[in-house]
Amino acid sequence: MDILNALIMGLVQGLAEFLPISSSGHLEIFREILGLDLSGEESLEFDVVLHIATVLSTIVVLWHEFVPLVTSFFCFKRDNNFHTVVKILISCIPVGIVGLCFKDVIESFFGTDLTMVGICLLVTAALLSFSYFFRTRPLDDAPKGKQPYQPRDITYLDAFIIGCAQAIAVLPGLSRSGTTIATGIIIGDKRAQVARFSFLMVIIPILGQAVLDIKDYITDPAATVMQSIGWQPLLAGFLTAFIVGCIACRWMIEIVKKGKLIWFAVYCLAAGILCIIY
Repeated sequence: MDILNALIMGLVQGLAEFLPISSSGHLEIFREILGLDLSGEESLEFDVVLHIATVLSTIVVLWHEFVPLVTSFFCFKRDNNFHTVVKILISCIPVGIVGLCFKDVIESFFGTDLTMVGICLLVTAALLSFSYFFRTRPLDDAPKGKQPYQPRDITYLDAFIIGCAQAIAVLPGLSRSGTTIATGIIIGDKRAQVARFSFLMVIIPILGQAVLDIKDYITDPAATVMQSIGWQPLLAGFLTAFIVGCIACRWMIEIVKKGKLIWFAVYCLAAGILCIIY
């Protein structure tokens, strides 16, 4: 992989991580377009590097929320911020189980043809469409005699359900942010709150994977993605994903507040059909 290809992949990751269109799926699509010859393991490890960049961009954009969360949790303040961190930890349980027990299965879906990506993009389109039509009635526009829909704060059970959605969304083409945000909206959570929760809940699993990769590099440097791809392309992709991710994160929160996810559903539908036909 050369630096130009890495820049393109970083751009794709930075945009697609926060937009509900599947970053992993689009990385697979652009791997095919650019003709990148990577094994399933190399593809997955390179994706993790790019995901670390967008996780750091999440921390930067949501810094004013991130610091109070960390402070409350480690100081055991037992306030709303403390409970939010506990909910985030609960949401990480399903993806942790999938990552530890089914890593080889997950790797088999990366670096293959685009049929699986296309199918998962269609599922993403269906989820976004359902969340749009299922939970969009304004509070003052309910049918006569019916109780208007009132979104609620995320509960512990909601956090676990959203975490299960995140675990399923490890498949390329199934948008992590789209799946988790749509799930939160469908079960009745507040839009802006579930958007922020979706972006924060990915921090722990991605940084956990980063720690494991660093451990592998220390124990066996020759077996890491840095040896097969090179540090210059990795750095170029990382920096691009970080910078673009900072912009896209702010943009996506505003989009979710306004309830405009249906347009991304249309895009995923078209992209999914093209992937399957291709």
